Amino acid sequence: MVESYYLAAFIAVSALATFATRVVPFLFFEKHTDHPLVKHIGRFLPAAVMALLATVFLQRSSGWQGQLPGADALIPAFLVIAIHLWRRNALLSIAAGTITYMAIQQTGLLQGAL
Repeated sequence: MVESYYLAAFIAVSALATFATRVVPFLFFEKHTDHPLVKHIGRFLPAAVMALLATVFLQRSSGWQGQLPGADALIPAFLVIAIHLWRRNALLSIAAGTITYMAIQQTGLLQGAL
């Protein structure tokens, strides 16, 4: 019984902390949206975060041994780059890369080559 209270309290504190980290920037930095630093961060931070996520993803890919090392991750990565350069649509390129990666993983398409 006591464990359920601890679990409920943990969930409540976690939800509050998550909500606070999302709301605080909008409350306190609303007046500073024209500041050059905020504009610079807004321009370059999304690309830097995506590059960091892609690097971590490629490092943790399961297929770095065999004849085609990393093909399970590199094929979707190149597809994302190609579609993004072609259409300039982040949602389309990320969706295509995700679908391709999941198709490779679920079908075992490259298992014979790895």
